Amino acid sequence: MRTPHVVVVMGVAGTGKTTIGPLLAARLGVPYAEGDDFHPQANIDKMSAGTPLEDADRWPWLDAIGAWAHGRAGLGGVVSCSALKRSYRDRLRAEAPEVVFLHLAGDRALIEDRMSHRQGHFMPTALLESQFATLQPLQPDEAGVVVDVTGSPEEITERAADALDALADTSR
Repeated sequence: MRTPHVVVVMGVAGTGKTTIGPLLAARLGVPYAEGDDFHPQANIDKMSAGTPLEDADRWPWLDAIGAWAHGRAGLGGVVSCSALKRSYRDRLRAEAPEVVFLHLAGDRALIEDRMSHRQGHFMPTALLESQFATLQPLQPDEAGVVVDVTGSPEEITERAADALDALADTSR
């Protein structure tokens, strides 16, 4: 399996970025970085209180993820990051131009159900509406693939790996 540069696993909260990211990284034989770990404490406090982040809150977080991705250029890696807006993905690409996006997408009811069963995560289901409202899908000029999140984590990872492999084939 080829490593498609650095893969940014994106999508709204509850799509499985933190589950699929490490599985995909293991399959590709590259390191995984949890995007939430790049948030400053102020962002976590805000989200824990049910307050959506503003763009000004996100810039340092995106820059830190972009710097990690840049450091992995040519080596490969997988990092989770919601990357909901085109401007956020542009910011990541400014740091790491070769990143490839894996958009985990699914039905709102399924995602809300999954979020309601999570333990110990700071993102409340009340913020899901703002996540969907903010989401701007990948555009044709953005390197990436969309993968449906129905099924088991292993099935989703398999679909993701296949889609990324196909994307690598088309970019040759």
